[in-house]
Amino acid sequence: MGHTLLHPIKQGGVVLAAGGTGGHIFPAEALAEHLVRAGQSVSLITDQRFAQYHGHFPSVNVYMIRAGGLKAGLLNKIKAVMDVGIGVLQALLILRQLKPKVVVGFGGYPSFPTMYAASLLGIHTVIHEQNAVLGRANRILARKVDVIATSFEKVGLVPAPDQSKIIFTGNPVRSGVRALHEVPYPMLDADGVMRILVLGGSQGASIFSQIMPAAMAALPKNLRDRVRIDQQCRKDDVEATRAAYEALNMHVDIASFFTDIPARLAAAHLVISRSGASTVSELTVAGRPSILVPLPSSADNHQTANALAVDSAGGAWLMPQAGFTAAAVSARIESFLHLPESLANAARAAMSVGSLQATETLAKLVQQLSQGQSPFSKI
Repeated sequence: MGHTLLHPIKQGGVVLAAGGTGGHIFPAEALAEHLVRAGQSVSLITDQRFAQYHGHFPSVNVYMIRAGGLKAGLLNKIKAVMDVGIGVLQALLILRQLKPKVVVGFGGYPSFPTMYAASLLGIHTVIHEQNAVLGRANRILARKVDVIATSFEKVGLVPAPDQSKIIFTGNPVRSGVRALHEVPYPMLDADGVMRILVLGGSQGASIFSQIMPAAMAALPKNLRDRVRIDQQCRKDDVEATRAAYEALNMHVDIASFFTDIPARLAAAHLVISRSGASTVSELTVAGRPSILVPLPSSADNHQTANALAVDSAGGAWLMPQAGFTAAAVSARIESFLHLPESLANAARAAMSVGSLQATETLAKLVQQLSQGQSPFSKI
């Protein structure tokens, strides 16, 4: 159990439980930033993978506990159960020290021990679900918590007895991305340069490294010369992807991780990405059109549900991975270059379904619970 205690310990505040992926960390970061700015004492309980996801939690003490995830094999499952048990005991010790008024979990197995421990101690609890389908850990916890906050108005796989606990808040996004709501979409001129931002989620996606250079090769040269690409790749794919584009004499920026996503998103005419919850939320708040390629192996196919929510509103084009071919992508990009107004229309549609006030809404819910008020009154 590791601690990063850079600030005095204050009892009676709010504890956030998040970890595992950026999709769980980033909304926790947005809420923490808001609560700290409002003078609230905030602590984060996470797991050892926290440092990989570049989370930024100023004025927040960070505690790391053991957490288990589902992996194939009997020994792995036994180890996961033991890790969860140890994590619950660690979380109990931390929560007894902090005595928080509210504990907020952001899903994923790293949040489970803390949320379970909080329920054992009778602390007010909220789970926030980022996806359009309630995750496995949150389904287990649903019976034990006070509130289920959701990012989408319609969320699947919520147990029937727990439907009454649902409050739609939206998904908090980082302040740098939220500021893009005020940045106009960069209209693409009929003969202008089209900027494409390719993201693969927290760990990149090899499918984009395979398909995107081939899609560009299939474009007529006069159209290919009008495309600029910023692409996030897996570390092992960076050099091969860069070489594939260089063979086409294309202007590209390839990296395993971009630290300036808001700036790149602001300049993008189109985003091509997986459809993880944080990515979808950031695209809709920023108002940027996208081609969304759900991860086929995502639990309960939640990435498809996320993408459908934006696709049905006209703010994105859902392309299943099986249909994400060089020919299909090339044809789609060619159509955008000929009809740039289709991108502008999608940008407006994406913004129409963005939850700009999600952070404030979730923070108000937490405040109500901390003051002993019913969160089911009008937020």
